[in-house]
Amino acid sequence: MGIEEKINADVKASMLAKNAKRLEAVRAIKSVILLLKTSPEGLTEDSATKAIQKEYKKRKETYEIYVQQNRPDLADDELSQALVMEEYLPKALSEEELKTIIKNAITEIGATSSADMGKVMGAANKTIAGRADGKLVSQLVKTMLG
Repeated sequence: MGIEEKINADVKASMLAKNAKRLEAVRAIKSVILLLKTSPEGLTEDSATKAIQKEYKKRKETYEIYVQQNRPDLADDELSQALVMEEYLPKALSEEELKTIIKNAITEIGATSSADMGKVMGAANKTIAGRADGKLVSQLVKTMLG
């Protein structure tokens, strides 16, 4: 079952269960999928995953802003949507797995200083493929090269 069929089935299931919060999040994903279908690059599993990750990240950032502004009602909505979107993303890598991937990239490239950070990030991101937050990867690369 492709991502589009899974989303459509989940929209239907959420409607039948009368789960409004889940339905809102799944519909947001569906709209992104529909936009991808009509885009020049088309709908692929990879493009769908990237688009869902982007939406997930937006929800998490908005959640943090609402928490800072002391708006728990709005923050809860954003967090619940982010949690639903997380279900459609590949399993995130642990920090230890990330460190192993980064060590391999450093060894492969022969990086010795922070000047090689871009090369290491490029090599590591090919392996990571969106299964980790870019900020965390960047911090780990800086630490390991520093």
